[in-house]
Amino acid sequence: MLDDLEARGLIAHSTDRDALRAALDDGPITYYVGFDPTAPSLHIGNLLQILTARRLQLAGHRPLMLVGGSTGLIGDPKESGERSMNSRDTVAAWVERIREQVSRFMSFEGDNAATMVNNLDWTEGLGTIDFLRDIGKHFPVNRMLARDVVSSRLESGISYTEFSYVLLQSMDFLELHRRHGCVLQTGGSDQWGNITAGVELIRRADGGKAHALATPLITKAGGTKFGKTESGTVWLDPDRTSPYAFHQSWIQAEDSKVGEYLKQFTFVPVDEIDALMAEHAEKPGLRLAQRRLAAEVTSLVHGEAETRAAELAAQALFGRGELTDLPIATLAAALREAGAAEVDEPPTVVDALVAGGLVDSRSAARRAVAEGGAYVNNVRVDDPDLRLQGDLLLDGEWAVLRKGKRSVSGVRVAR
Repeated sequence: MLDDLEARGLIAHSTDRDALRAALDDGPITYYVGFDPTAPSLHIGNLLQILTARRLQLAGHRPLMLVGGSTGLIGDPKESGERSMNSRDTVAAWVERIREQVSRFMSFEGDNAATMVNNLDWTEGLGTIDFLRDIGKHFPVNRMLARDVVSSRLESGISYTEFSYVLLQSMDFLELHRRHGCVLQTGGSDQWGNITAGVELIRRADGGKAHALATPLITKAGGTKFGKTESGTVWLDPDRTSPYAFHQSWIQAEDSKVGEYLKQFTFVPVDEIDALMAEHAEKPGLRLAQRRLAAEVTSLVHGEAETRAAELAAQALFGRGELTDLPIATLAAALREAGAAEVDEPPTVVDALVAGGLVDSRSAARRAVAEGGAYVNNVRVDDPDLRLQGDLLLDGEWAVLRKGKRSVSGVRVAR
């Protein structure tokens, strides 16, 4: 198990590696990973943690998937400033949505069936005095002040609420250790301080032995956080990030990083990935690695049907497939991702090209038509004043616009 995680670049930190290896080999062990409901959906950063948990389950270990109904009311401190607190009703609704998202990736049957847990179950009735006596006494303030995220906020200010978050997360590990025999917590490297604090609390409070493992922060080639695009975060919820946009976010992976992403976000064997990357290096223009990455991850999250629809949409937008074969929802998502504009009345070709952002001016639009480089629904147009209406509107409202071979947009006539 550890060899595979290491080969995939999935271990940034761990407690004693030999002891962890021995525990996994002696297995099966019970482990947990947690998700705070700070938004109505998880994103692809969370996906890495879910897939790591799935790898452990496939190896025979027992997962506890925690959704933080109580820690979500507080929020892990950020270096950029205090979090906004959400209402109890909002957090409770988000807990249910995230439970459903997480559940799709894990098996709840068999000897190592996954269990969903909510830390509100053991914190809601906990008294302040008991919390301070039983948990707080194990946390030296000087060590809490030395944590990077806390020290960076001391000058600007950090509330006692966020300062105390580490106690709550550590208590989760202790409670799961007591209730389920949990001996391993996994998470992102940004959670390493919280995770190891839980390991230490188990030792101090119960004299128990526990382990910790953190995955690396996934970045783009320039060091920026992976999963952020110009249009925002890449979410797992199809209503927040369409399957087409989700698929495209992986297609756009940089050549220098796509091999890493294949190892970290897919279950393709490592030797097969190495062979694919060798082929990709010989023919990078074909984007074989990106296409495999997008297909694998989109299928995991949204299913094979949505993956195929996203692939067909990308082909059809650039004239390599039939637009009429696409579900209108997929076409609409693809055009919105491409920057399609909404207009009140059927526009002319010239006005549509301008509205869709393919040209800067009406005169530039007329030149594009005159030079044979303007297309509506993948058909070249030669009349700049042709009005887009009737049969020229897909599903009665959409028109796909293209300038040359690579620039695509669209308009929606909102009548």
